[in-house]
Amino acid sequence: MGWRARATGLPPMGAAAAALDALVPMEVPEGAVLFRPGETVKGFVIVLRGRIEVYLTGLSGREILLYEVNPGQSCVQSTLGLMGGEDYSGEAVARTASEIVLVPRDIFLRLMDDDPGFRGFVFAAFAARLQSMMHLLDRVAFQRIETRLAQCLLARATGGRLAATHAEIAVMIGTAREVVSRRLDALARRGIVAQERGVVRILDAGTLADLADAEK
Repeated sequence: MGWRARATGLPPMGAAAAALDALVPMEVPEGAVLFRPGETVKGFVIVLRGRIEVYLTGLSGREILLYEVNPGQSCVQSTLGLMGGEDYSGEAVARTASEIVLVPRDIFLRLMDDDPGFRGFVFAAFAARLQSMMHLLDRVAFQRIETRLAQCLLARATGGRLAATHAEIAVMIGTAREVVSRRLDALARRGIVAQERGVVRILDAGTLADLADAEK
């Protein structure tokens, strides 16, 4: 099976198909950095397997998770760089072992000009990512830390456990590690969660869900 058939949402294309089918998917090990701020955008990234996370680092050194790129999705930082000529402003890290396709700049620009199907795929992905960024801005600007923390725990826990440090959770919800530590301690005192080294266990999912829904 060709990689385009595995890239959900990427339509079958006429003249563009040969150029894309000639591209060879790349294996990316867990923890690998795909790009860093200030680097030139080399191509359009499509994820076939795994998960890529894109972070923004402020002048203070604090990070925030901007978005995740999952199978069938593309990276909006790459799209912005290719269409606007800007360098990367964020850092992309393979959170799991991943497989990606890099569509080189010249092929990307040619397909954007010549192939309506490819152009529609790119713009649809861009619009969806912009919408998710607006939701992120809304959460960080207007939601209480406790609400964001509860939503994060419920969304990311597997089997009632989230394997993440306080610093990693802080990046996920856009705050400082010290703030996360205080809020988790408060939740633990109420019997809502329990903390182990590098793990948060959910003990009272119902109350945590009420906290997550408090400002909806």
